[in-house]
Amino acid sequence: MEINDIIRPENRVYKKPTLLNDNDMHYCPGCSHGVVHKLVAEIIEEMGMTEKTIAVSPVGCAVFAYKYIDVDWLEAAHGRATACATALKRLMPDKLVFTYQGDGDFAAIGTCESIHSCNRGENITIIFINNAIYGMTGGQMAPTTLLGQKTATCPYGRRADLNGYPLSISPLLAQLDGTCYVTRQSVHKPASVRKTKAAIRKAFENSMAGKGTSVVEIVSTCNTGWKMTPAKANEWMEENMFAKYPLGDLKDTTK
Repeated sequence: MEINDIIRPENRVYKKPTLLNDNDMHYCPGCSHGVVHKLVAEIIEEMGMTEKTIAVSPVGCAVFAYKYIDVDWLEAAHGRATACATALKRLMPDKLVFTYQGDGDFAAIGTCESIHSCNRGENITIIFINNAIYGMTGGQMAPTTLLGQKTATCPYGRRADLNGYPLSISPLLAQLDGTCYVTRQSVHKPASVRKTKAAIRKAFENSMAGKGTSVVEIVSTCNTGWKMTPAKANEWMEENMFAKYPLGDLKDTTK
């Protein structure tokens, strides 16, 4: 077989999304962010929205997302991404506007903006990575940290009487009239990656159709913050996080 036969379109099994540039990613080995970036880039390209997309990234591990996905980006203050996305979408309703946030940013520092943006039914998509910890700032306890889970600020494990209970924010958002689609997915296995891609695509389509706010929570690992190998972190996530944050659609009014 000649090399030209190998690279013919019908023989291609994978193609790097054209919207992913060649910058080396700063994420830790095993991090879920890189996989989600790939999916977002693929979907925007497949939808033909390259020139019509504006993404918003605040502080956290994803603060440098603009370095990797070649669309227009707005950097927001910590927790304020959905407020910025609201302004962008209202000023330019023909644009595909989405936020890319961590659970600490979305469900703690930005809880007010997050809930009220969803309650208003802003035509944006919210993608937030739930790894149950503050990854970038040193591995502190996040609102999503599980009971008994050890972090830099609860080294003996989270206690309900001292630290409160883990916050499962997606079911709360599903109760709001302004949300049209709320789903919880993951990217730890190939089948899960496919489901997550379909969920993000659906959320983007909802936004462009003016159906309200779509929320895609992605339950993820933080092997550095958890102090585990990538493989062990995936196992720990399946054994512990999925019980508190079960995967699947929580709300879909678009069916």
